[in-house]
Amino acid sequence: MLKILEESASEATVLRSLGSESETSDSSETKVDLSVEKGMSLVTGQAFAVGAGSAGGQDWRFFAAGSLAAGLSHGYTTPLDVIKTRMQTNPEMYGGSVVTAAKRIVKDEGPLFLLQGLVPTVVGYGIEGGLKFGCYEFLKPLLANATPSMFVNFLLSSVIAGIVASIVLCPAEDVRIVQVANPNYASNPLQVLLRIAKEKGPLSSFRGLPAMLCKQVPYTMAKQVSFDFVASCLYGVAAMLALSQYSFTPKLVLILAAFTSSCLSCIFSHPGDMVLTAFFKGKSTSTLATLKEIIQNDGIAGLFVGIKARFLHVGAIITVQLCLYDVIKQALGLAAT
Repeated sequence: MLKILEESASEATVLRSLGSESETSDSSETKVDLSVEKGMSLVTGQAFAVGAGSAGGQDWRFFAAGSLAAGLSHGYTTPLDVIKTRMQTNPEMYGGSVVTAAKRIVKDEGPLFLLQGLVPTVVGYGIEGGLKFGCYEFLKPLLANATPSMFVNFLLSSVIAGIVASIVLCPAEDVRIVQVANPNYASNPLQVLLRIAKEKGPLSSFRGLPAMLCKQVPYTMAKQVSFDFVASCLYGVAAMLALSQYSFTPKLVLILAAFTSSCLSCIFSHPGDMVLTAFFKGKSTSTLATLKEIIQNDGIAGLFVGIKARFLHVGAIITVQLCLYDVIKQALGLAAT
């Protein structure tokens, strides 16, 4: 399996470099032929493999790129996250409308309230993103032979990365949700954390770890793995259509793969996100009790409350985050996905 990965990596590097290099006509024809052959192989599933930038490895630059990309992308979408959280915690007030929720929040609490939770979001997700991306890339070669399927091996890597990130993210997410749901709880993020620790115990933020795992593991699996494989498929399609020699192809592939991953990660993780928010808001003693309560009150549809706002939120985060990640990776000297 490692041999297949290495072979596909070298060929994928050719695909990714065609858009930015000036070649002679003979060389271009040779590379286009190679691209078409590789593209047909990728699309038909004869040798479904990822390229050089998806091979992973033990390199601090994956952690750094992930941290910067996650912190920046989650930070700038804080207003959308505030609206989404309010719609989840007080659905009866907004009638399922993102616009109504935004207007009501601005009217009742002022425009600056849309930045509520910005600090714990940037800090928490910056650390979480570094660990999520870094661990995922770190584990890829280590688990390359875990099963005969490269896809399954990548899923295993993403599951472990999601678990690690969830542990780190719990306190920051607890603070963020409390700040948005109950703005009078404390004056700043540190005071919120200290009051939570005083009232509920120093490890109380980790009481929501099972709920966090329900959100973060599907989220990580859908985001990380789909990005790698969708990008490879799109490069294959571009090769079949003889588009690999154009300079816009790598950029177009990056944006389309990132957008596709954002949609998948939103759909797969939203029920977990709903359970997580309800758990931190309510008085349930367990994740399972929270899940049962949501279903009893609102049915299965209750697990998808606020998904319209979250599509905007997650779409804005993940599309930008994965594009930033790829750009920062390349700026640090790593291969493109």
